[in-house]
Amino acid sequence: MSSTTTGVAVGATLAISALAFGFWAMLLVALFMAVGAVVGRSLEGRLDVRGAFDALRGKRTSS
Repeated sequence: MSSTTTGVAVGATLAISALAFGFWAMLLVALFMAVGAVVGRSLEGRLDVRGAFDALRGKRTSS
């Protein structure tokens, strides 16, 4: 799936949720989509969760 197709799908999902349920529901859908993307990337091995948490806490080393 190309980046353009993914962007269109995300935009359409957020637009439909905003129209159907309101602004706060749209934000909740966006949050769930972001969590799903992080979980998917970590399961694929494309995201090092431990390294990301260490970087957020400032414990990243340059090695």
